[in-house]
Amino acid sequence: MLRRRRRDQQRLPREKGQSFNKMIPNIITVSATCAGLTAIRFAVDGRFEFAAVAIALAALLDALDGRMARLLNASTDFGAHLDSLSDFVAFGVVPGLVIYYWSLSALGGFGFAIALFYAVCTALRLARFNTHQDKLPPYAYNYFQGVPAPAGAGLACLPMVLSFELAVEFDGAPVLIGLWLVAVALLMVSQLPTYSFKTLKIPHRRVLPIMAIAGLFMAGVAGRPWTTLSLLMFAYMASFFFSVRSYRRLKAEAARLTGEEERADEDDTDDGDSEGGDPGDRGGKSAAPVRLRPV
Repeated sequence: MLRRRRRDQQRLPREKGQSFNKMIPNIITVSATCAGLTAIRFAVDGRFEFAAVAIALAALLDALDGRMARLLNASTDFGAHLDSLSDFVAFGVVPGLVIYYWSLSALGGFGFAIALFYAVCTALRLARFNTHQDKLPPYAYNYFQGVPAPAGAGLACLPMVLSFELAVEFDGAPVLIGLWLVAVALLMVSQLPTYSFKTLKIPHRRVLPIMAIAGLFMAGVAGRPWTTLSLLMFAYMASFFFSVRSYRRLKAEAARLTGEEERADEDDTDDGDSEGGDPGDRGGKSAAPVRLRPV
């Protein structure tokens, strides 16, 4: 008994601090930032294939950090702000500069202005997301307003990725590349409803087919990466039609239900007024007392 008490007295107090597991999401976010910034170095050296891979790696890490934070119950305000800054750097500044070094530099200052416009639109899109994500109506939780920043980076790099596989000299048409980059930037700050795959729920009967498609996609990335990534971006753009249609249908259904509730409330109010109106409105006679049935 005495030995146990002495042992308890000799134990050092545990240091208070954050566990390493809670730091894993932030480490992933920082890694995504580093991957994005590395793409600038590859672009300066003229190795644009490696720059595209670095941006794709940053997008993959960005998709993991939020899920890891929810899985480990490590979501914090610090992590949310760090994630927004990382997205701005990796998917706003980096793609604009990579496309500038790849093609827009031929336009001089005008080309650099387009790259700046893309980066500014990315910042505005992220600011809107951070301030409006808790103010959306219930039917809009499965959708983004505008193209998200990682997808915008992929669309911005689409002409460059196509040039790797198809040997098309897009760098000889900087005006077209500039117009494309401006269009992608406007898509990010638009009100276009796009699918949010974070909350997507897959029916049980479709799990195996989707897993088979995922395996086919990975095989395509291993065999023909640029073609596979290009097809992925085209498929994502094709999903705009379906996302807009489903969003409008849900919005109309929500408006219909809201209208029915308002009409029901008005009917209840009118019934209450007719039953308990002013006695003076009935020719000045007092209302007869209402007899209640015994229960």
